[in-house]
Amino acid sequence: MSSNGKGTLYGVGLGPGDPELVTVKAARLIEQAEVIAYHSARHGRSVARSIAEPYLRAGQVEEALVYPVTTETTDHPGGYQGAIDEFYADCADRLAAHLDAGRDVVLLAEGDPLFYGSYMHMHKRLSGRFRAEVIPGITSISGASATLGRPLAERDETFAVLPGTLPPDVLAERLARTDAAAVLKLGRTFEGVREAFEKAGRLDEAWYVERATTDRQRYQRLADVDPETVPYFSLALLPGPANSGVPVSRETVTAAETAGQGEVVVVGLGPGGREWVTPEVQAALAEADELVGYAPYLARVPDNPRQRKHASDNRVESERAEFALELARRGSKVAVVSSGDPGVFAMASAVLEVAAERADVPVRVLPGMTAAQAVASRVGAPLGHDFCVLSLSDRLKPWEVIVERLRAAAAADLVMAIYNPASRSRTWQVAAARDAVLEHRSPDVPVVIGRDIGGAEESIKVVRLADLDQSDVDMRCLLLIGSSTTRIASGANGEDVVFTPRRYPA
Repeated sequence: MSSNGKGTLYGVGLGPGDPELVTVKAARLIEQAEVIAYHSARHGRSVARSIAEPYLRAGQVEEALVYPVTTETTDHPGGYQGAIDEFYADCADRLAAHLDAGRDVVLLAEGDPLFYGSYMHMHKRLSGRFRAEVIPGITSISGASATLGRPLAERDETFAVLPGTLPPDVLAERLARTDAAAVLKLGRTFEGVREAFEKAGRLDEAWYVERATTDRQRYQRLADVDPETVPYFSLALLPGPANSGVPVSRETVTAAETAGQGEVVVVGLGPGGREWVTPEVQAALAEADELVGYAPYLARVPDNPRQRKHASDNRVESERAEFALELARRGSKVAVVSSGDPGVFAMASAVLEVAAERADVPVRVLPGMTAAQAVASRVGAPLGHDFCVLSLSDRLKPWEVIVERLRAAAAADLVMAIYNPASRSRTWQVAAARDAVLEHRSPDVPVVIGRDIGGAEESIKVVRLADLDQSDVDMRCLLLIGSSTTRIASGANGEDVVFTPRRYPA
């Protein structure tokens, strides 16, 4: 905290990608900060956060600054620039609220914060109001030079840093006038950049490097690169004449070429004990080198000193998926662990979404018993006819969409299996969902509340739809809402038996 009682804004450079290239000062500030902020695209994955992850600690407030657009078009009245300016203003307000309250904020930045970095937009908006300190980081250019093992410039040679977004003719003119250069912001601009190198007569001297210093780094002569394979985190390097004949380091190439190819298997443990884990899943777990998953789910897998477990928070599915795929690229057999079935509101879709970006790691999905099946089995057969599966979590979709689907399912007279009905922060959705369903369904329809099914605190309760109360439901529950034909009967021991007949009334 600064002397005026307000927090300090730290723009922390993380270097080009390898977490071990984070400076000692950056690591210390990340660990000490009360608030960690970082930018990401709408998919939610943040490269900056993934680099900083080894230095984060539990209990820190995270502010994810999610761009409303990246390169796509927008219907914002101010166009693309208007949308971005509004976004930066909103982000500045969010960070200012923390700073005004006396909380220090670390804003993470890949590379160096003031070198083509998003941090600069916050610095310009906030440094006049709050104390701001910039922690420099190794740039992607230095990382790429080190990856190639080739000096960029020496003696009196000039070195230019150029954006790939320049028109090819302009870029060609500038390349022709300099001794050495780095061209950033590739991705969609790559073909224009290569055209510029060719027009400048420098294409044969240029190198391409992507994701320098990470275990996903790749490099080759610029002339040989397939434009379809070029990500945004890449650049073109033109070494100076004094180093044009220096051979490229073979050490990293050899490591990349000889790394074995692993695989990722996404498995479902079922909702409870080991007896509900299929033999197929048990075999996959036994064969794995690395286990990745949400900490409570990983704890259900017996420890094996041959294997490494990588536990994480439940809110970082994309990062967890990317991490598992990276382990596989290094040659490991990786099991990504989910509760229930991995394809039902679990890790299978997250892994496949990330894997589809490169399609270089084989991914298998092994099914597990779902929580809906487990709850249904405890009371009979409420899923005996047509049913649907919905989630009340509005973390990844708007609440308005959830209500629309609840009403549609209720109007269609489908039995509903409701996942994620509540959490510590979501305490009103159950009542809102009940009221939406009551618009189309009788108050007497049975609702099954299953909690911790298969676990030590298992409980089951059957209530009328009209009597469904938020206080009976927490994050470990699943709800089954009956259709108009779902019935309650008495079992041999006096317990409620709930079932939906196979026949539907004419």
